[in-house]
Amino acid sequence: MITLYDPFEGMRFGPGRCFLTGEPVGPKATVPVFGDWLQAAYGLAERPLRLLDQSQTTFGALRLPLAPALRPRLAALEAEVQAAALAGPAALRALPPARLWQWLGKMFYGIFVTELLQQQEPLIKPEYPLAENAQLVRRFQAFFQLLQGLRVPTDYADFVPGSVFVLEADAAYEAPAFELDDDLNTLVFSLKLGSAVLVVTLIDVGLIGQAMRRVYAEAQRPLHPAQVAEFKARAYYAAYLLAVVPDVYPRRPTPADAAGAELVLDALVDDVTAAAFSPWDNLAYAHTLAGLWPRWGLTDTHILHNPFQPLSLLYGAEGASQSAAVAAAQLAGLGGES
Repeated sequence: MITLYDPFEGMRFGPGRCFLTGEPVGPKATVPVFGDWLQAAYGLAERPLRLLDQSQTTFGALRLPLAPALRPRLAALEAEVQAAALAGPAALRALPPARLWQWLGKMFYGIFVTELLQQQEPLIKPEYPLAENAQLVRRFQAFFQLLQGLRVPTDYADFVPGSVFVLEADAAYEAPAFELDDDLNTLVFSLKLGSAVLVVTLIDVGLIGQAMRRVYAEAQRPLHPAQVAEFKARAYYAAYLLAVVPDVYPRRPTPADAAGAELVLDALVDDVTAAAFSPWDNLAYAHTLAGLWPRWGLTDTHILHNPFQPLSLLYGAEGASQSAAVAAAQLAGLGGES
């Protein structure tokens, strides 16, 4: 069976070692964290990216060391997602969730490694260094094991590694063509690619997708950018509440597994009697939502005008989903930009 690489043993990150296998590689054996096609489509090569220690790099500067033998696998994944992205949100939704998870996960991991290396000689020492957070390191170990699907054909046995959501932003309302949000502490990542918005919770083995299945089903329509932000806030807060970390177990494929799989990963949650999520708190959720609504001037006070029912633009007062136009009118009534 394939021996999985664990860079967290001894914190073996950085150049000179393939990020997926750990084997030594030359200085030119690298792959861009953000695919060349993505950089070209949205002018990212020289676009600044601010790190946790307040230093700055560029999207184009982020690269991961990769064994040459694995380049065709990652190139095929980039081509697959590129074709879907050009076709729009429906084509992205049609991709196998595990493939989209792998593509998003590779970028998230590239940012994480950049942050980790930067914190060895930070411009400003972060208040909570990543490498000193034992629970976070455990989450990243589980995430990295699941990310081994980039290395060989992998079957995730009866689960999805994370919850992937694809939304459609209504083009009638002004918004940047490209946006990136990430939260290293909860392993959440979001990209806006034109009218498509991708949100992924990377280490929940589908639990957040199950919890949000009704909201996601009702969000399958063009959304006002503020509605997109609300959906993201719900996913981000759910990831914050997630109280379990899966244990990942590799095994050899059997005839019952997916054809062509060279590796099968099982994921189990240790204590099945424990609640998967911590209790919901409206004040904490309002703070998360306010952090994604600054463009519209909506604060915690607006959101908690009714402390028992936080403000929503996805749903009306009676709980029915509402259109982008109704959300824009609601924003105007609150004094925010529509």
